[in-house]
Amino acid sequence: MKALVTGSNGFIGKHMCQLLNRRGHEVYGYDLGSTEDELKEYISKCDFVVHLAGINRPLTPEEFYDGNTNFTKKVVDLIKSSGKATPIIMSSSIQASLDNDYGKSKKMGEDYLFASGLPVYIYRLANAFGKWCRPNYNSACATFCYNIAHNLEIQIRDREYVVHFNYVDDIVEEFLRVIELKEHKGSKEVLYVSPTHDCSLGRLADLLYYFKGEIESERHLPLLHDEFELKLFKTFCDYLSDEGYSFNYATDNRGSFEELYKSKKWGQISDNVSFPGITKGGHYHTYKKEIFYTVIGNCEIKQRDIKTNKMIVDVVDGKHPHPVDIRVGYTHQITNIGKENSHTIMWISEIYNPETHDTYREEVEK
Repeated sequence: MKALVTGSNGFIGKHMCQLLNRRGHEVYGYDLGSTEDELKEYISKCDFVVHLAGINRPLTPEEFYDGNTNFTKKVVDLIKSSGKATPIIMSSSIQASLDNDYGKSKKMGEDYLFASGLPVYIYRLANAFGKWCRPNYNSACATFCYNIAHNLEIQIRDREYVVHFNYVDDIVEEFLRVIELKEHKGSKEVLYVSPTHDCSLGRLADLLYYFKGEIESERHLPLLHDEFELKLFKTFCDYLSDEGYSFNYATDNRGSFEELYKSKKWGQISDNVSFPGITKGGHYHTYKKEIFYTVIGNCEIKQRDIKTNKMIVDVVDGKHPHPVDIRVGYTHQITNIGKENSHTIMWISEIYNPETHDTYREEVEK
């Protein structure tokens, strides 16, 4: 499928384009610097429009209406003039129900879309958070992450003030689900991305300070108690990662593996996702230390001493998480024994280097 993403260089846009590319879709990106001729060309070619472009920090109130309302009208009118009924997703905001210029400009864009006759899917997003979000701009989460990671002060006016959050990966996965529907009928109702996580500013700051302290301690991995804390931890790691390293993400029919943080001093942290019934591993290390910490799902972790064949088996539950030390000289594997995708945070004592990998294949169960 060919998809046009407006606001392709923005926070959500970058994630959307990356996910579409990973799924084999052709992506046309439109952002600041693109021309109107390019917009017309992309609309004439695409099978779907993901409309993410908008204004949220203007110099004047009029820019809200130009960037949020008028540009939405332009996209709709160009779709109609192309002679196609191209389906469109629009990222609106929960502020569309409020009486401020940003909310009113978003609501006017929603109304124009609903009246267009096109198959439309309008999502009112909460405060989006995740990696790549710009700090010291319009995201308290990104600003707190950046400042705490870099030992800078943060300011909290009201520790009890509750913010509603959507995780960026949840947003783009929901959009992808709609894009890949067999038939696009649109929705006459405003839609929302699930789950929405509620967190006070005080708790948000406390969690981030806790993450930083644990990473720099002998434990290296913080205790994570729910899905929001996992997402926040993965987000925070992105702001710690400023040493020029590249971070890899791999996916296959077993699940995915994403590197979150690398440090010559503190080692490497990754997130391993396994589908139900999948076993990963089957190797040992001669000097590297590892800790596995399953925070979502149920897993069985097996370790076998390559000299004595002594077997150690841990069954871990994300609802009652505890870290598992992976012993040097023990070949090990992890199996998702639950019914949902499992997430296991993995710490290893040094950054992976193919030339000194210290990783040797040997099956756990002979």
